[in-house]
Amino acid sequence: MLVTYLIIGIVPLLFFSFNITKTLQGYFEETNEKEVLYQANKIAGNIQKADYLNDKSKQAQFWQDLDDRSAEENCRIIVVDSDGYVVADTNHAVIGKMFIVPEIIVALEGSDEANLRKDEQAIYASAYIEDPYSNKIGAVLVISSFADVYQLINEISNKWIIVTLFIIVIVIALVIFMSQIIFGPLKNILDTIQKISAGQFHQRIELKGKNEFTQLGEAVNTMTKRLEEVDQSRQEFVSNVSHELKTPLSSIKVLSESLLLQENVPAEMYREFLLDISSEIDRMTNIVNDLLSLVRNDPNEAKVNVSDIDVNKMLRDVVKRLSPLAGDKNIELSFQAAKDVVLRGDEVKLMLAVSNLVDNGIKYTPPGGYVKVSLDADNKDCFITVQDSGIGISEEEQSKIFERFYRVDKTRDRETGGTGLGLAITHSIIMLHNGSVKIISGENEGATFIVRLPLERKEG
Repeated sequence: MLVTYLIIGIVPLLFFSFNITKTLQGYFEETNEKEVLYQANKIAGNIQKADYLNDKSKQAQFWQDLDDRSAEENCRIIVVDSDGYVVADTNHAVIGKMFIVPEIIVALEGSDEANLRKDEQAIYASAYIEDPYSNKIGAVLVISSFADVYQLINEISNKWIIVTLFIIVIVIALVIFMSQIIFGPLKNILDTIQKISAGQFHQRIELKGKNEFTQLGEAVNTMTKRLEEVDQSRQEFVSNVSHELKTPLSSIKVLSESLLLQENVPAEMYREFLLDISSEIDRMTNIVNDLLSLVRNDPNEAKVNVSDIDVNKMLRDVVKRLSPLAGDKNIELSFQAAKDVVLRGDEVKLMLAVSNLVDNGIKYTPPGGYVKVSLDADNKDCFITVQDSGIGISEEEQSKIFERFYRVDKTRDRETGGTGLGLAITHSIIMLHNGSVKIISGENEGATFIVRLPLERKEG
């Protein structure tokens, strides 16, 4: 990237410098050619007007005019007749000789022309001379040195090269400096991401200033923190699964060894121990089934059987099925609906989610309390509320209740018979339906779960 920026910064500058030099040289060449051609035409006009080529009595004046003009313009003037013989030369080098150059040939044919001869560093400009009858009787050739102009152009070019080199040095310094500012933080972010990809989730990007890179660093740090939490959650999940399965397995082992190590065990003890073993096996089965439910309700893996659901009927069925459990604890379980609601979703999964909420309400509500289920809806969503008068949930615990194996009342985990996976299953099902669930509660104030579900399911 550094090389790319250097190329982008320097190449246009070099191109611009080269073009400036060429443009300047072209301007001087064109301007001087026009100026020398103008002088040639002016001299030809004077010769034609004074009739110097035909009136021999004016030869002295003719030469004086040419010498004056040559000295004034610092140029060499050659005048030839219609046959190309030199009749006047301010350098007195080719008088009386035939002097044929392309510019003179063009002039004798009736055209004016000026050319720069780089090998001689001189401009050749010619103009024709004609008589009153428009006959071409001669031509004027003005040779003007271009060496001084070349020298001036070279001096300007040399100075411009120095300026260009100075600018290039500044550009290189600025590009390197800016690259450190821009790519330094980016390299730091890249190095951190590479470490994170290697599993070092504790890595964090050091944030400085307030810019786009800071925002990117904050996003990466947030992602890393989340990955660290997910990794920790995974480890805790494995640990919890191991613990939850190890406990009933240990109980089964102790109970079975007790039977095996004792002789003449009464039938009643066999029955009691076998009932305990069966209870522990049921507990293990419930844990495995709940784990399978979590897997099946994972948004990345779950298969959803979408259909129109009569939510009123579904909730009445849940209340009816759990009423005996509430009756055993002398808990009032009721259902109230503000309107009839139909939504698109998986009825089996949603029934399981609501059942878990109602079942939890019954488990954690003391005898004589209540659990109320209510239903309402607007034009987009339906709202299922499960309210109980139970032990409540403290604010510190409310952010953890949807975690796997988390229990609010850890002293009653055996008494309630739960696996700590019910609310995690409920949360995954609701998320699978693009809904949300929130809790309103306080310690010893009961708990209210409000489930929002869209009436129309959006796929994907």
